[in-house]
This record gives sequence, C-alpha cells and structure tokens, in this order.
Amino acid sequence: MKIKSAEFKISNSEVSKCPDTRLPEYAFIGRSNVGKSSLINMLTGMKGLAKTSATPGKTMLINHFLINNEWYIVDLPGYGYARRSKESREQLERMIAGYVLQREQMTNLFVLIDSRLKPQAIDLEFIEWLGEHGVPFSLVFTKMDKLGKNAGPLAVEAYKQELLKTWEELPPLFMTSSTDGRGRDDILSYIDSINQELKG
Repeated sequence: MKIKSAEFKISNSEVSKCPDTRLPEYAFIGRSNVGKSSLINMLTGMKGLAKTSATPGKTMLINHFLINNEWYIVDLPGYGYARRSKESREQLERMIAGYVLQREQMTNLFVLIDSRLKPQAIDLEFIEWLGEHGVPFSLVFTKMDKLGKNAGPLAVEAYKQELLKTWEELPPLFMTSSTDGRGRDDILSYIDSINQELKG
C-alpha cells in the first residue's frame, strides 16, 4: 500500500468527539517513550506528522490522522509514565479505556513494545486486559535497529515465550525500526489486507 496523503484531523480527550465517520481506525499505543510518534511518522513517510519528543508522556490526547482519505491512524496517549500525578494517570487510563472499548471504528490496536527491554509487567497487564475485553490487537516491537542481527529476533522470541505462558494463540507480531524503516511494508500490508476485507 502506498501512502498518498496523511493529514492531521483532530485532537481531543473524549471518545464522543472523535471524527463522525465510518472509516476504519488503526490505533497505536505503548508505554511512554516507546517510539510511537516516530513509528507513525515512519509509516506515513512524513517526519513531522506526529510530534516526537525526548520527554516521555507528551501525548495527552487522542490524535486522528486521515490516511489516503480512506482510513485513520490514531495516536493514543502512552501509559505508565510514573511522573504523572495519580489523578492525571487515572484520567489518561479512562480516556484510553473509553476509546479502546467504546470506539466501534477501532479496527486494530497496535501495542508498541520496546524490543530492548525484558517483558515489562505494565505491558503484559495491558495485553492481558485487551484479551479479557476481546480487543483486536497486534504487537509492534520498536527500536530493533538498537539490537544486533541475532539479538533482536532472540528478544522477540523470548517475549513470545513469556506470552505463551498465558496465551494459547499469539496476536500478529511486527519487528520495526523508525530509523531504518524496518517493518513498514509489513504493517501497511496488514492494514491494507484488513481494509480490503472490510470492503468485502
């Protein structure tokens, strides 16, 4: 799939204010500083589309980007940023849960995982929560360029083994790097295949 156009549409904090269309939405979420904005920019081929920041926890709103006038990329706030106040964290959790569970247009949730880290409890708990609620999701391992040729696949394999302790079947997995573009075609092809299915 070629990205011919990508434009920012709206930021908001309430699901009820999301775009009033029936277009499919592909949402991206992960722990703060996992490389979400960089990945979105890499997928669309537009460097400044999603705002990147060296400071974790910058995305505080639900951001919609219209792609090819046919579907949306949705940039969700990162979870698990410890320096936020309890009240702020709870507010974000409500916003995330509201979108993920109530937004009918949400077709797939891409959960970003930092490939350099061992499985983190906060990610595993979030994945478990998605499973309990029957949310369609995929796992995207980011920053694969930071690991060696063999270390990257080994890290992903270790993660898979951790998930298989509680999951009978694993969701689709993608290995990516915003630096070298790895995984871009795989994710876009996956989105395209779902879009074609939806068109029926």
